[in-house]
Amino acid sequence: MKKLTLSLAAAVTGVMSLAAPALAQNEQFLPALVYRTGPYAPNGVPFANGVADYWTMINERDGGINGVKIVFEECETGYATDKGVECYERLKGKGPTGAGYFSPLSTGITFALTEKAPGDKMPLLTTGYGRSESRNGAVFPWNFVALGSYWTAADVAIQHIAKEMGGIDKVKGKKISLVYHDSPYGKEPIAALEARAKKDGFEFKAIPVTHPGVEQKSQWLAIRQDKPDYVLLWGWGVMNSTSIKEAASVAYPRDKIIGVWWSGAEPDVTPAGDQAVGYKSLMLQHGAGQSAIHADVKKHVIDKGKSAGKDDFAQILYNRGLINSMIGVEAIRKAQEKFGKKPLKGEEVRWGFENLDLTAARLKELGFEGMVQPIKMSCADHQGGDVARVQQWDGKNWKTISDYYTADRSLLDPMVAAASKKYAEEKKLAVGCLN
Repeated sequence: MKKLTLSLAAAVTGVMSLAAPALAQNEQFLPALVYRTGPYAPNGVPFANGVADYWTMINERDGGINGVKIVFEECETGYATDKGVECYERLKGKGPTGAGYFSPLSTGITFALTEKAPGDKMPLLTTGYGRSESRNGAVFPWNFVALGSYWTAADVAIQHIAKEMGGIDKVKGKKISLVYHDSPYGKEPIAALEARAKKDGFEFKAIPVTHPGVEQKSQWLAIRQDKPDYVLLWGWGVMNSTSIKEAASVAYPRDKIIGVWWSGAEPDVTPAGDQAVGYKSLMLQHGAGQSAIHADVKKHVIDKGKSAGKDDFAQILYNRGLINSMIGVEAIRKAQEKFGKKPLKGEEVRWGFENLDLTAARLKELGFEGMVQPIKMSCADHQGGDVARVQQWDGKNWKTISDYYTADRSLLDPMVAAASKKYAEEKKLAVGCLN
């Protein structure tokens, strides 16, 4: 477990352990579940660095959230669900009011914590991952699948395939396969893809890959034999670059592979070298590159030697970490409008998430213009966004190759309603909005 305290002036690089001091009464404690080691570290590290650097920037530039300093502590999960639950139990009660919210950074950990969060009144911010049906806040009042779910991603991927083929009618009779991490994360899009296959008339096949994903030869040999028209990739960590290399080994065209937004960052393509040229992925709205917020991070964090990992600065997953922390900070800021400019409890921060309204003007003010579209959540809608784009790797950089797609709510909303209703009945939950 790594402990980082934002008020310290020490530079943090790689794996570092700092003793966490006693928290003052005017400090907001925020936990960070991370994986800086193991097969998922190439992707986990830049995200964790972006998360940490944004919190540091808020302290250094603003003196905290309306004067309330952020203190955070990292806990290493290695992407393992049991370790994630241990970290949660260890950190949830820290600080004068307990943790403000958790970001599990794992769909498996999210599933486990979904059972614990209601009793602890603890918000779970799962930006672009987690349970797709948790969009329904009436059933999942503590889960916030911000920006888009895996059902959003699956739907957008099919829309893009249809566009490349010349129209949705051209998808009928085609073959689309899913190569997925055999975990709750990888399984999450299957229901949406099955629904689209039924609606659009294409043949869908799901192909699991065992953790951590370094052995995929049999899967890609099967793909060579089956000859699908497109392959969707739901991988993470070393699995992604391995998939690209194996696709090349069986001469499957990389421009017919579309990864989810967790399979579309620099660590996913650079290990594959020229074999990755042409590979495509979804974007969780943003890509790599700098926006106005990066100037503040550089000035107040990197130039002061306080970055958690400046080598990842402005890369895709670093930027996603910035966005993740921004959403959490703004939820706290919103909650302070009702509960006061002080450290807040999880149930108070939950109100902030449900009343979050990040307009285009506010995003510009925050320095995130062009990185994400406006986000508006409510008690009923814990997602607040349904759009995504597609990018393609040219061997050196990611190039955005599409406009924004909007997920088909006429297909997905009934799925959310049915799945959340089933969950509520199984758990015997009292359903309804709390505010």
